[in-house]
Amino acid sequence: MSHSPRPSEKTRQGASAAARLRIEAAALDLFAERAFHEVRLDEIARAARSSLQTIYRHYGDKQALLDACVLHWANALAERMSDHLIGIETYKDRLRKVFWVVLDFFEQHPKVARMILGSVYPGAMRHDVTDQQRRLTNLFLEVLADGRERGILNDQVSETILLDYFYGVLARLIQMQSMRRQEPPLTAQVNVLFDMLWRAIAKP
Repeated sequence: MSHSPRPSEKTRQGASAAARLRIEAAALDLFAERAFHEVRLDEIARAARSSLQTIYRHYGDKQALLDACVLHWANALAERMSDHLIGIETYKDRLRKVFWVVLDFFEQHPKVARMILGSVYPGAMRHDVTDQQRRLTNLFLEVLADGRERGILNDQVSETILLDYFYGVLARLIQMQSMRRQEPPLTAQVNVLFDMLWRAIAKP
């Protein structure tokens, strides 16, 4: 009697990775359409052609699945930002490039913008985040801290406050751009938008 060969570890890992990709793609679609609390795990499972058991095995719960989606895209943005910062000489141009990269990234990935703005808020974030999960925030903070240390940015507040200004302006612009579809792309207005922000955070 012949026996079917058991799948190799590599095959199992490939199937697991493919399942996670389907689940996270389905989660992104649904979290982009509705707020986090309005999306059910069984909806995600159905859209991903998966089972609830598979989702629980990979993620544990819905919040962990959202965290995984956000981490994936935050790391993609951090990677892109790091690449674009290479070779820029002046500090202001460096910060302008950071500003442009964020606007361009979310113009290219509007579902990610809607997911983050609609489902991610401070009270819902886990507190046991890792350095890997802080990668994007740490990259922002390093750029802002450098500006303060060089006497370019306002040093009467900490870089975390500067980060709040930076994040706040970007979040509002991206959120409202999604609603005001008649306006030109934000990247087409990047210079004037950045100069407005620069005046708010530059050293008086």
